[in-house]
Amino acid sequence: MRITRFGHAALLVETASTRIVVDPGGFSPDELFALTDLDGIVVTHQHPDHLDQQRAPGLLSANPGAVLLCDPETAEQVEFGDWTVNADGLVTTIGDVTVTGVGARHAVIVPEMPRIANVGVLLAADGTTLFHPGDTYEYSPEGVDVLALPLGAPWAKVSETVAFVQQVRPTTLFPVHDLTIAELAYPMYWARVSELGGTADARLLGQRDATEV
Repeated sequence: MRITRFGHAALLVETASTRIVVDPGGFSPDELFALTDLDGIVVTHQHPDHLDQQRAPGLLSANPGAVLLCDPETAEQVEFGDWTVNADGLVTTIGDVTVTGVGARHAVIVPEMPRIANVGVLLAADGTTLFHPGDTYEYSPEGVDVLALPLGAPWAKVSETVAFVQQVRPTTLFPVHDLTIAELAYPMYWARVSELGGTADARLLGQRDATEV
């Protein structure tokens, strides 16, 4: 499995025969929205940093055969594409990748704000399972080999980030959801995860870096 970051929460996941984009959001570069030959486009929730509703229609048009998978609230709201609803425990096969929904709700930002839907995803192929949780630390499925770790958000603090890594216990992790962190402050977040999370293979991937797992 080859994983390429495209800014913030967006990933391109590739196997020998399948290409899937996860969370093509507003913080992602134009290169993401120019991708073709995609087999699937997966959205964990409706927030614009996870789904850019201005540029995403072009991505869908360039990939007419892609399976479109998202949480139920996003499926109700978007006015483009034929989306399949994802949900906790639901299994969808896209090429040689098995996509399983994880969880139901976004993390609490402040108690006064209603919690929207958020369905994380497990992507499994060739004996490797990648977990992209979207925007929450609430759910920690078993059998995660690779964790796309949300590193900074209005709903998170460092102690919760470390505890989430310790709970999931991945073999490998790399950061996502980190464009809300100033460059000067970034080491304070990453150092705590790499020192205390308990995952020896913690890969500090940049915004357009790729890695093999």
